[in-house]
Amino acid sequence: MSSLHAKQPVRTLVTGASGFTGHYLVDTLRSRGHTVIETIAGRDGPETETRVRLDITSPDNCRRVIASVRPDYIVHLAAISFVGHQDPLDFYRVNVLGTLNLLEACAAVGHTPRKLLIASSANVYGNVTSDAIDESFPLTPVNHYAASKAAMETMVRTWFDRLPILIVRPFNYTGRGQASNFLVPKIVEHFARREPAIELGNIDVARDFSDVRYVVNAYEALLDSDAAADTVNVCTGTPYTLREILAAASDLTGHELEVHVNPAFVRQTDVKMLAGSPARLRTLVPAVESIPFMDTLRWMLAA
Repeated sequence: MSSLHAKQPVRTLVTGASGFTGHYLVDTLRSRGHTVIETIAGRDGPETETRVRLDITSPDNCRRVIASVRPDYIVHLAAISFVGHQDPLDFYRVNVLGTLNLLEACAAVGHTPRKLLIASSANVYGNVTSDAIDESFPLTPVNHYAASKAAMETMVRTWFDRLPILIVRPFNYTGRGQASNFLVPKIVEHFARREPAIELGNIDVARDFSDVRYVVNAYEALLDSDAAADTVNVCTGTPYTLREILAAASDLTGHELEVHVNPAFVRQTDVKMLAGSPARLRTLVPAVESIPFMDTLRWMLAA
């Protein structure tokens, strides 16, 4: 590496930087020497050199930001990700058209980053009964969130010959700071407050839960890898049912929770078993080690 190159700071634009994943990713990238430019929504305080306002549903806004920042890397996390979100059209406006606006902005201002990492979701696989879903499985989404991500992926693949893009499909992941409308934080909060009971949906659904710290380490390593024009699962390959998580949290805290199954929480489209194959990820970034889920649970309970 030339000394000139060494002095050039790597500038990485992160959309959705103020979200759960974004917080961890920004910290990880900064710790690895990136100058991170975070995008913020309308009301999130003033713009600074490393915080720029971006409405990804606005093509003009996207062009302005890409033209002014000209980032070495783009990590696109901004999305509507809560499956129960009220307005179905928002999923498509933000998740599909917002992503298209970013890609078109790069083309419009003549800027080709070293890599764009675009976050999709393992929800695109739909209700597949398998304990090792790999990237070759068909996409059979069963809700608007998943359908919008599948549509986004299909659109993004048409750009593979124009921009160096890697699509990541994270399976479920969790950690400190995740909103309590997600399952594991909800369970953790109930144990931490020593509540007598909890209302859940089907506690026999099984999920491949990763630790958010593992997920962002994988994202950072993938940015640095040669992988492009590809799609990769981010997962551990080890599923846990909510029943197992409840039992483990009970063991760790010495507290018993009475579980009430609320029929309103049982979604007809709920995927029963979702566990991924991390084989491709391990091939691309072999140095990234997953964090055992019981360690994640212990970390969250200790918060």
